[in-house]
Amino acid sequence: MFLPIFFIISFLFSSTNADDFCVGDLNGPVGPAGYSCKKTATGDDFSFSGLRTAGNTTNLVKAAITPAFSTQFPGVNGLGLSMARLDLDVDGVIPMHTHPRASELILVMHGTLLAGFMSSDNKVYSKSLNKGDIMVFPQGLLHFQINTGKTQSLAFVSFNSADPGIQIFHLSMFANDLPTDVIAKATFLDNAQIKKLKGVLGGTG
Repeated sequence: MFLPIFFIISFLFSSTNADDFCVGDLNGPVGPAGYSCKKTATGDDFSFSGLRTAGNTTNLVKAAITPAFSTQFPGVNGLGLSMARLDLDVDGVIPMHTHPRASELILVMHGTLLAGFMSSDNKVYSKSLNKGDIMVFPQGLLHFQINTGKTQSLAFVSFNSADPGIQIFHLSMFANDLPTDVIAKATFLDNAQIKKLKGVLGGTG
């Protein structure tokens, strides 16, 4: 009876935190599963203050996204979750985009947002959201948020991935070096409109 108890106690005291978490080593290699693990973790690795401050909304879309993904917050590395802050001025918009590796849940803290997504059969699901409202956007689907109120809006979003990824539709289409005539054939837009959008978004070709 004594021997099994001895082994159990020895196991408990010899166990480490190796399987509890994997704080990302931002200087190490990164792969599909995330960053490699930092050798020594501290309490600071598990907290993040970057979402306290409003983002800079003096830009084309009058909005800002402040991420707390594994790159900014290494403590979430490997845990399958992360967050971000959305700040939108009046008429601000988070443009049509997707997160290829995560679903998203939004919580409106202040203001009014029109939010929505498109399913793979092109059906639109949209809703006007006010303070305290939440909405979910399924993984990989195009979605957006627009400030339709008369004051600034603030929302926090959570993801079921430490690195959800983001692909903004307009940037993917017009902030690249794909030739204008190729984009015209692929989108049915005229060359003049495409060149205008490339000029605004920094594309070439």
